Amino acid sequence: MATEAPKPSGFLPASSFVRIEAAALNDLASRLDGAMLAPFTEAVELLIRAADNRQNIVVTGIGKSGIIARKIAATLRSTGTSAHFLQPAEAIHGDLGMVSHSDVVLALSSSGETEELLRLLPTLRRLAARLVTFCSCPASTLAQASDIFLDTSVSAEACPLNLAPTASTTVMLALGDALALEVSRRRGWKAEDFADLHPGGRLGRRLSRVRDLMHRGDALPSVSAETPMPQVIHEMSHKKLGMTTVLDGDSLLGMISDGDLRRLLERDGSHALERSAGDMMNRHPLTIEGDAFASTALALMEERKITSLIVLGEQGRVEGVLHLHDLWTI
Repeated sequence: MATEAPKPSGFLPASSFVRIEAAALNDLASRLDGAMLAPFTEAVELLIRAADNRQNIVVTGIGKSGIIARKIAATLRSTGTSAHFLQPAEAIHGDLGMVSHSDVVLALSSSGETEELLRLLPTLRRLAARLVTFCSCPASTLAQASDIFLDTSVSAEACPLNLAPTASTTVMLALGDALALEVSRRRGWKAEDFADLHPGGRLGRRLSRVRDLMHRGDALPSVSAETPMPQVIHEMSHKKLGMTTVLDGDSLLGMISDGDLRRLLERDGSHALERSAGDMMNRHPLTIEGDAFASTALALMEERKITSLIVLGEQGRVEGVLHLHDLWTI
């Protein structure tokens, strides 16, 4: 039987690293409920004004803070607020050209003494750019030069040596998310807007419109109320959606599903083929608008235990049919 290797002195379980970062986030949340609420709100309003006035929002940082700065800029863009990442070492060699008069610069530095950021300050002052700082040291050069200082201090890093940026970068990331999301909420960002910026991948498919996924035109199964049952069955088999609409022109009269057909055959036997579509159709099928999200359609199908929805457009005209198979990948 194998003997467990002795644990080194001072051993801590891996979960302790996560708990240290969680504690740092709790401290940040407490500051946002208290002393940091006012500057945070001011920063939100500053970014909203910049976005509304089409001014640049530039996020900058270097090293680990730079990685977080890139993510914050991406989150701002993803939630409807144009933002750009500026690499500070490149900035002093020409990239500062992306900052214009009265733009907003969001600078990340744990120490507040990052040389590459401090070298940007004279140019930012000349441009009258507004400076918002994520920093752990309120007395630092960067914090003192900023218009708005947001405290990202932590009592300890998760690193056992208290050296590697871990808890501090987690706090920066969470604060950046909070800032971006509050700006997004205040600007009235909606799911429809989010969908327009995320057309790819599974997320994009979930946010697709029903109209983009439905079967239309020649792929739409349809018969008239007078269509005899043999032709109804042919239409259902040919279009392979397990149903057919019953239409008067573009207007919906009803729907016939595989289940409706089975129930008719059980009840009437061979006489079922003597019926017409209008005799047996469901006159009140479930419908959905073409502008609805695919995720909404999927939830409705699962709730009502059905496999098809008829898509209606303006004045109740039938635009297409959405089948459950079209939604299985969302």
